[in-house]
Amino acid sequence: MNTASFVVLAVSQEQLNVFFAFLGGMVVSGALIWAVRFGMDVRDHEPAPPRPDEQPHLPDGGAVHEEREVREPREVPRASQESERLMPYELHHAASQRCGNQKRKRWLPGSSGAFGSGGPGHV
Repeated sequence: MNTASFVVLAVSQEQLNVFFAFLGGMVVSGALIWAVRFGMDVRDHEPAPPRPDEQPHLPDGGAVHEEREVREPREVPRASQESERLMPYELHHAASQRCGNQKRKRWLPGSSGAFGSGGPGHV
């Protein structure tokens, strides 16, 4: 083999690489076009969005507002004997309960600094 045949093989290999890259791009673009068409067909078979008269409405009493309440921790019941264990049905459903005193705790001037800062606060 002479040098000219190596040049021809190198050029043909580069041309094959370009051809396969082009072919791969065509496959990917074809797959994307198919996916878009498939999504459009699926969307055409979905039910239509609700009409304005089918939309949800406010209740007759107006908007529902949030309810605030003061809660306190609920104690975990103790087993009657040391060797006895509590079963899940013997525990409470919630970890807290409604407090009897529903007055909000107020900040007293001079009692603390910023919450959790550890600073001296008002002195």
